Amino acid sequence: MAEGIRDKVAIIGMGCTRFGERWDCGPPELMIEAFEEARRDAGIEPDQLDAAWLGVFYQEQSTGKSGLPLSQALRLPNVPVTRVENLCATGTEALRGAVYAVAAGACDVALAMGMDKLKDTGYAGLPERTKGSFEDLWQPSATPPGSFAQLATAYARKHGRDMAELRRAMAHISKKSHDNGLLNDKAHLRRAITEEDVLNAPMVAYPLGVLDCCGVSDGAACAIVTTPDNARRLGHRDFVTIKAMQLAPSNGWELSSSEWDGAHTVTTKLAAERAYAEAGIENPLQELGLIEVHDCFSVTELVLMEDLGLSQAGCAIDDVLDGRYDRDGVLPCQPDGGLKCFGHPVGASGLRMAYEVYTQLLGRAGARQLDSPVLGLTHNLGGVPNRNVASVSVFGLQGA
Repeated sequence: MAEGIRDKVAIIGMGCTRFGERWDCGPPELMIEAFEEARRDAGIEPDQLDAAWLGVFYQEQSTGKSGLPLSQALRLPNVPVTRVENLCATGTEALRGAVYAVAAGACDVALAMGMDKLKDTGYAGLPERTKGSFEDLWQPSATPPGSFAQLATAYARKHGRDMAELRRAMAHISKKSHDNGLLNDKAHLRRAITEEDVLNAPMVAYPLGVLDCCGVSDGAACAIVTTPDNARRLGHRDFVTIKAMQLAPSNGWELSSSEWDGAHTVTTKLAAERAYAEAGIENPLQELGLIEVHDCFSVTELVLMEDLGLSQAGCAIDDVLDGRYDRDGVLPCQPDGGLKCFGHPVGASGLRMAYEVYTQLLGRAGARQLDSPVLGLTHNLGGVPNRNVASVSVFGLQGA
C-alpha cells in the first residue's frame, strides 16, 4: 500500500529571480540568479547535489530539449539532470521529480529549477509552439482567452449568476492581486489599479478584458530539497516540508462527453481531493494559511475556489466580493501578486508559487508577510478548461 510523501522531504533553500522584461539576462543568467539565492539559503555547494530537474516549457525559445543548459550554467558536478515539461505545471513537475527522488531514497539532496524566457520572442502573449497533433488537430482555432471566456459564460449560466456581478467579482480579483504585487519587488507589474479600471479595460474575449488576463514574462525559480533528518544535520532548525503533491491530467472525457458542463475543471477537483487526503487536511478553508493558484485569467481563479473546495458551488462570486481571499481575508490568495503581477514564464510559475508559500511559512515575506501561516497550497492548471493538467501541492512548517 502506497504511503505517499507526507513529511518525507524538506525544502532547505529556495530562490526566485525578479520577473520582467529581462533584456539584461539570457536563460543561463536567470538560472544562476535563482540558484545562487537558493544555494545561499540552503547553505550548500554545488558538489553536494546528487541530481537535478529542469522545467522548461518553451524549449524552442529558451534552452533546447535537454538538461545540459542547467548543468552547464550552474557547473554542476556531472550529476544527472532531467529536463521535464508538463504545460503550465512544468515548474511544479520539476519539483515533483526532485521530491520523489529524495522520498524514494535515490538521492540525498536534489535541485529543481523552473525557467522560461519569453519576452525576447516579441509575442504579446504565449509564443507559437512547434507544430504537432496536440496543437494543430485537437483545437486549432482556440485561444487561451477565448477558451477561458467560455468557462466564464458557462459558469454564469450553470449557477444562474448575472454576468455583471461575475465581472465585478473578476475585477475584484485583479485589483486584489495588483494591490498585493505592489508589495513585492520581484513582481513584473507593480501598479495600483481600481475595479473600474478592470471593468473599463479593452475587451479581449468577452467577458475578459485586458486586466483580467496575465501577461508573459522572463523568470526562474529554484528549490533545493533533502530529507528532514539531513536538513537537521545541515544545521537547519526551521524548514518547510512537503505534505502532498498530486497531479491529475485530463483523459479526454471533457472533450468527448456531453455531460461536462464547461463550468468547472474536473482535474483540479480530483487533484485537490487527493492532495488533501495525502496531507491529512479535512477542512482546507480553515486549515490552510495561504494559497497560490493558477490565475491566468480572473475567472479561472474564481472558479478554482470552488474546484479546490474553498467555496460552495455557485458561491465563489459572493466569497470573492466579501473579501474571503484578500490579504486580510479568511484565506489570502496570491499574496505575492500572482500571475497577474509576475506574468507567466511557463516553466517558472509553479516554483515561483512554491517560493511565495515557502517564504511566507518561514516569516520572511517582509511588507507582505501574513500572520503566522503554517500550511500553504499551490495549484497549476496547464492547458484549457476542456483539456488540461492540474497540479496541487501542500507545504507546511515542520511539525505542522
